[in-house]
Amino acid sequence: MANQPAAPTHQPVQLRGDYSHAAADYTVDQDWERYTPAEHEIWRTLYARQIRMIERYAAPEFIEGTRRLNAAPDRIPDLEATNRILEPASGWRMVAVPGLIPEDQFFAHLAHRRFPVTVWIRKPQELDYLVEPDIFHDFFGHVPLLTNPSFAKFMEAYGLAGPKAIAAGGLKMLSRLYWYMVEFGLIRTPQGLRAYGSGILSSKGETAYCIESPKPNRLAFDLERVLRTDYLIDDYQQTYFVIDSFEQLFRAAYDTDFEPLYRQFAATRGIEPGVVLPTDRPVRDQNDESGLPQKRLKKD
Repeated sequence: MANQPAAPTHQPVQLRGDYSHAAADYTVDQDWERYTPAEHEIWRTLYARQIRMIERYAAPEFIEGTRRLNAAPDRIPDLEATNRILEPASGWRMVAVPGLIPEDQFFAHLAHRRFPVTVWIRKPQELDYLVEPDIFHDFFGHVPLLTNPSFAKFMEAYGLAGPKAIAAGGLKMLSRLYWYMVEFGLIRTPQGLRAYGSGILSSKGETAYCIESPKPNRLAFDLERVLRTDYLIDDYQQTYFVIDSFEQLFRAAYDTDFEPLYRQFAATRGIEPGVVLPTDRPVRDQNDESGLPQKRLKKD
């Protein structure tokens, strides 16, 4: 039996997953037949609303990955059935887990091209906000981009970087990279800014907010800046970082020696989430000429 990890939230949260049958690497059987009609209905509700929104707000690579996976809109996916599509396409496969798992096990799975997917689904009252990731967040939000070669290489490189970060005292910095670039990343496209982060695209509210709202900062991706920037867990982000391509993200992570950055910044205070530095490069898009919140640029 695996030990239950702690949730990375400001207030203590009792994780809901059943860890009693988890293996040493925290994997479990999905046990797909045990999902109830009510749970499949929650999936149907979430899928129907998000599939409409990604056509407007998601990166083309995310949309293409969603189509390739071909998940049923009316029932929770069978992970092994989808692996028969995912693995030949990218070399990745999903593994079922009871919920959040310890960092060392998470890194090990990614380094071996295994993506952990939570087996339970949220309750009806949690459609718009969830503290822990569920199967909708993990599958709908994360897995489509594993069909993209450059993003898949980045995820593998991230997993390989984990043990080095732990040894060097840089885990908090590396976690910021995951937060801003995997959970809440934006990308430039010929059609304007689009979202690809799983925390965005599994959330009805933040899917539109990250592109349409004048409130958040949208800054060009800079690896050091991301590694140094604190983030918000329980609210919409105050700052989003924007990549030019997934290959840019992979090359930045793969070609950089993180250890000097850990030595220089791991013991320092993180940059506040909403701060804009003089060296930042605000991103222009079709809605806002600077990428900074409009309230800073013009009077009400």
